[in-house]
Amino acid sequence: MTRVLVIGKDGRTDCIGEALTAGGADLSALSDFEIPGLRKRSSHFCVAKTDNIAAVLAFVRETKPDLIVVGPEEPLAAGVVDEIQRVFGIPCVGPTKSLARIESSKAFARRLLSKYGIAGNPEHRVFDQMEGIDEYLRELGEFVIKPDGLTGGKGVKVFGDHLNSIEEALQYAREIFESSKGPVIVEEKLDGEEFSFQSFCDGETVVDTIPVQDHKRALEGDRGPNTGGMGSYSCEDGSLPFLKPEHLLAAKETNAAVARALASETGEPYRGILYGGFMATASGVRLIEYNARFGDPEAMNVLPLLKSNFLELCMGIATGHLGRLRVEFQAKATVCKYLVPQGYPDSPVRNVPIEIPQHEEQWREKGVRMYYAAVRESGGSVILTGSRALAFVAMADSVYAASDLAEWAVRQIRGPVVHRSDIGTRALIQKRVSHMERLAARPSMLGSHPYFPLSNLTL
Repeated sequence: MTRVLVIGKDGRTDCIGEALTAGGADLSALSDFEIPGLRKRSSHFCVAKTDNIAAVLAFVRETKPDLIVVGPEEPLAAGVVDEIQRVFGIPCVGPTKSLARIESSKAFARRLLSKYGIAGNPEHRVFDQMEGIDEYLRELGEFVIKPDGLTGGKGVKVFGDHLNSIEEALQYAREIFESSKGPVIVEEKLDGEEFSFQSFCDGETVVDTIPVQDHKRALEGDRGPNTGGMGSYSCEDGSLPFLKPEHLLAAKETNAAVARALASETGEPYRGILYGGFMATASGVRLIEYNARFGDPEAMNVLPLLKSNFLELCMGIATGHLGRLRVEFQAKATVCKYLVPQGYPDSPVRNVPIEIPQHEEQWREKGVRMYYAAVRESGGSVILTGSRALAFVAMADSVYAASDLAEWAVRQIRGPVVHRSDIGTRALIQKRVSHMERLAARPSMLGSHPYFPLSNLTL
C-alpha cells in the first residue's frame, strides 16, 4: 500500500483522508487536534500545529510516507512543502512557499494577473501606506478593502455590508497596517454572483473540477458576519444555475493561465490544487481571490463525486504525471451544510457535548456523508471546540433533493448548534438566478471585456 501523510485540521481534511483511503492509501495524519473521523482512518496520528515545520519533519521521519497531501493554507504559506522536499525529497500535493503566494499575498496575485495580461482583475490599487487611500476610496465610490495576507476568509470588508463610510474604511486600513498585515488592497465593489472553481495541477496539466457556490455569511438569507463557510452546493449538470457557458470558460482559461504564469514567475511547477474564487458580473468574470488548496467546504462537494482514484490523482499531481490520468465525476448534485456552535463565529459556545444519534455508516446508506471538523471526543461524547463542528454532505439527482436530504441529516443532531437551512434551496438559488438576470438586463460592457470578444465566442 502507498503510505500517505495528510496534513490538515478541518472537515476538508477528513474528506481528503476518506478519499485517499478509498483509493487504497495507508493513511497517517498530522492535525492541530484529534479530528475523530480522521483519527479513525489513520494508522498513525500526530497532534501538532500544521505550520510547525519541526513537528512536521519529525512526523515525516517517523512515518516515512511515499506521498504527502497538504490540506490548509497555513502550512503552505509557512514553507512546509519546501522543507519536506529539501530534507526528504518526498512528492507533495501542495505548492512551495513561493508558489503559495498566489493565496498568501493578495498583492502578489493581483500583480501576477496584471504582469502576464490575464483578464479578470477588478479595478484595484495596492497601498503600502495610508497616503492616497482616501482619494482612491472616493474615486471608486463603492469599494472592498483587503489585508494582503491570510485571514481565514474573514478579513475582507465590503462597503455597504461591513463598512458604512469612508472613515470606517480608513480606520480599517489603519488597523491592517498597525497589525502588520499590510499592504492594503483597495478594489472596486463588484456586483454579481460568486463561484468557486478548483483545478488539479501538476505544473503542466490543469484538470478542472466542477464549480461550487460557497456561503460565507453566518445567517439565513446571506446576513450576518463572514465565516469560514457555512455550506455549499454543486449541481448535477456540472454548472451552476446562474452561470453561462462563457463564465465557466473564463474560469477555466484563468486557472490555466495562472498556472503558466506562476511557472514563469517562480521557475517552479505548481503541483497542487489551484482554486479561483470568481464572480460572474454583467461585464464578464472577475477574480475575487486565489487559493492554493481545496476550499473548505468546497472540497466536500467535489471529492465525493470523484469516480477516479484520488490516490492515483494525487500521485500524478505530485510527480508531474497528471496528464496520463483520466478524471471523471458522477453526474450528481451535492449540498454541504455545516453545523456550527451557537454564537459562531463571534462568540461560539465551547466544551459542550452534542448528540449524534446515528452511526456514520447509517448516514451513508441514506446518501449522506458526515465529516468531523472542530470537535473532540471525550468519554464517548463529541464535544464542541468553538468553530465549525460537523459537515453533512448529501448527494442526489437534483440540488433540491440533496438540500432536503442534508437538512434531514443536520436536524438529527442534538445540542447547542445551528446551521443555514437555506443552502441549496429553490428559493435561495432562484434569488441568485434573478440577480444575474437583473444584471444582464442593465446596459453593460458585454463584449468589450477580454473574455468576451463576441465575434469569436462559441457556446
